[in-house]
Amino acid sequence: MRHRRGPRRIRVAFTGDHLTRYGGVFLLHRFFQLLHLRQRFHEEVRFPQRNNAYTVPEMLLALLYPIVLGLGRIETTELLQRNGVFQTLTGLPTYPDPTALRRFLQRLAVRGLPRLRRLHDRLLAQLCQRPRPLRRVLFDLDSTVLTLYGHQEKARRGYNPRKRGRPSYHPLVCFEGQTRDFWHGELRAGDVHTATGAVWLLRACFEKLPATLRQIRVRADAGVFDYKVARTIEARGGKFVIVARLTRPLKALIVGLSFAEVYRGLAVAECEYQPHGWPHPYRFVVVRKALPEEESAQTTLLTVGRYTYHAYVTNFRLRPHVVYRFYNDRAAVENIIKELKADYPLAKIPTSQFAANEAYFHLLLVAYNLVNWMKRLCLPPAYQTMMLSTLRPRLFMLPAEFVRLSEGQTLRFPPSLPERVAIEHALKRIDRLRI
Repeated sequence: MRHRRGPRRIRVAFTGDHLTRYGGVFLLHRFFQLLHLRQRFHEEVRFPQRNNAYTVPEMLLALLYPIVLGLGRIETTELLQRNGVFQTLTGLPTYPDPTALRRFLQRLAVRGLPRLRRLHDRLLAQLCQRPRPLRRVLFDLDSTVLTLYGHQEKARRGYNPRKRGRPSYHPLVCFEGQTRDFWHGELRAGDVHTATGAVWLLRACFEKLPATLRQIRVRADAGVFDYKVARTIEARGGKFVIVARLTRPLKALIVGLSFAEVYRGLAVAECEYQPHGWPHPYRFVVVRKALPEEESAQTTLLTVGRYTYHAYVTNFRLRPHVVYRFYNDRAAVENIIKELKADYPLAKIPTSQFAANEAYFHLLLVAYNLVNWMKRLCLPPAYQTMMLSTLRPRLFMLPAEFVRLSEGQTLRFPPSLPERVAIEHALKRIDRLRI
């Protein structure tokens, strides 16, 4: 089958007056070309398909673009079937219908998902070192609940604070706290404990570490408060801060500690404590906050009188308030998960089969990393911290028209486009990068 490609030589002009949306998709297309993404899909994720009108790379791209463009559910991708500019810019001959996309996800899950994940890991190995070699990693582990409606395989009742009693999935993910790159993750049934698979996830993350690495740091919430997790990190010479589960013996110890005030309303203390089942004592840092407290009651909070208490187990020798501040920066991973649910369709499960949903989960995280790498390597500094909900209308969903002139193929944007400087900056950066 002939291997179709998008246009390679396109001029950009700011003189258009009869415009359509999705003009900014050209920036994504150019970045994907820089990564040789279509060729990588063809060489590394290929698997046999019978009687199919689209190649594997075309189907993967047909799923990736709507994820970034915010079309949400697979049914809404029908909008792209009627957009000639989108098809021209992306090199797709036509656009697959929702049924074809779902059937492809089922085939991908059976025949191509391990290959897709290996390709993702190889891209991560290259791009986590850009723009400079990675000397230290800061792994943030977290889990989230994806509430389900319908009859999805492995949709089970478990911990679901917002929709109690509803079946769900319970993915576990790890992001690198400095670059915000997705590092590893697994989609799980809704009734698994948060710590289930945490050790294997950490080991998978450690296997991907570059040779340039000097330090490993890990932060996690109380869901993975487990000696096996601490032991796995220490075996690689890493440091960790994990929220402690407040058992009755630990609560009794905490309220008797002597606290030093850091500033008004915040005081810290530390102690040695050996949790049940742990082979020896560990250092615990305890933070006391004055009420009123905005946070709702949780198993990781202890309220006594007019104070609430948080406890963290750590092997750092930093001062207690520095340990607390180090952990607080982990809020970034919670924002990433919120972004994945709100701006990427993480919360919209596309099929009734778990394997196909798992394939979509990993493809969505490929899309997240591609956007994150593009922001870091190609966009102006002001754009690098933007969430996709902000970036999408400012760069990707721009009015433009595709025309063929005597000078060659031209993508024309409006003459007074506010994002002109950002587009020109991105195109120059893409042209200069060598990957």
